[in-house]
Amino acid sequence: MRGALLVEIVRMALDTIRAQALRSALTVLGVLIGIASLVGMTSMVRGFDESLRDTIRTIGPDTIFVAQFSGLSVSSGDDFFELMQRPSLTPADARAIARSAPTIASVTLVLGEGGPPTQAQLQYRNRRSKTINVLGSTENFAAVYHIDVATGRFFTAAEVSHRRQVAVLGQTPYQALFPHADPVGKLVRLGSKRYRVVGVLGPRPSPGGLGGGQDDFVVIPHSAYQKQFGLRATRSRRGELRSIMIAAVPRAGVDRDDALRDVESVMRIRHGLRLDEPNDFDLLTQEAALRLWDRISGATYLALVAISSIALLVGGIGVMAIMTISVTERTREIGTRKALGARRREILWQFLLEAVVLTAAGGVLGILTGSAIGLGVHYATGFPISLPWWSHAIGFGFSATVGILFGFFPAVRASGLDPIEALRHE
Repeated sequence: MRGALLVEIVRMALDTIRAQALRSALTVLGVLIGIASLVGMTSMVRGFDESLRDTIRTIGPDTIFVAQFSGLSVSSGDDFFELMQRPSLTPADARAIARSAPTIASVTLVLGEGGPPTQAQLQYRNRRSKTINVLGSTENFAAVYHIDVATGRFFTAAEVSHRRQVAVLGQTPYQALFPHADPVGKLVRLGSKRYRVVGVLGPRPSPGGLGGGQDDFVVIPHSAYQKQFGLRATRSRRGELRSIMIAAVPRAGVDRDDALRDVESVMRIRHGLRLDEPNDFDLLTQEAALRLWDRISGATYLALVAISSIALLVGGIGVMAIMTISVTERTREIGTRKALGARRREILWQFLLEAVVLTAAGGVLGILTGSAIGLGVHYATGFPISLPWWSHAIGFGFSATVGILFGFFPAVRASGLDPIEALRHE
């Protein structure tokens, strides 16, 4: 087909769309919703995926986590009620690993991770932070999690044992409460208690520079955490879900598998397990966490594609219905064009391009709408997002494909009309 003829057909398609503005807008709306849902949800799922992967990678490939139970047990098909009957972890477990596992260099206990989080706002004078996670830990937290102390210091073992009300801020509360001041030594209010700030942790990696809540936390001694939030973690209990996790770092040069066996051995002895009894706790590493997330994210992406496909299917059916009505209404026009020498393929291209232009316009508007939704959610809540160029290309490609697939039948019908019968049409 000559280029000039193609340009003329596109111009005619645009003229027809403008002449039927309301009908075209309704057609575009169906495609817009489908593409907006695809782009918007993809941006949030991918943003969360990158944020979680970066957070997992920052802990180091050799760090070992001990939890009452985790997604690994749930994904392997273990009964949830049986998992709930596992004994909860305690600070004594962490001390036993540090004392009895020769391959372990450093151990920390974290309250507020591995289960329902504890969240609160920090206040300094007339300033308030947004709601952040409150973590209770030991003096080894920064070393085990590989986070630098940017200002001040971390709290000490003596401060943990004496339940001192001291706090180390993440970057988010630090910037919210002390934008132009040194926070060290200042008193901040956490719930009904006052804590003295002794340090600020450095920023953690942020995917795409958009941020994702990875710095939205404050760390206090786990002893002060238990006192303020009423958590009695000193004794192990069954049937009680606690937000407690133990993290351990192997000694330099030690194989991670050897360290895993040492940690497992200490925990089995503490829980009184016989040789033929399975572990009543979970051991996790960076590699295992990434494998688990790969399964979860794969299923999430599959569900997202299925939901978006349904929305695009509805939009495509709308395109087919409206283009079929358009062919019926323009039967005499088609007959006139054929009588004047228009060939069948030219009629086919005209109606097919009308459908493609409609759905492509819906695709562009859907990309803009989906991106705006993702950015709006990010700036309103801090939820991480990612807007790669290829997601926009896929959205536009899907919209154009919908136009081709669902516009083909009406276009073939229009091109196959008999010119004499078309001219007789009322």
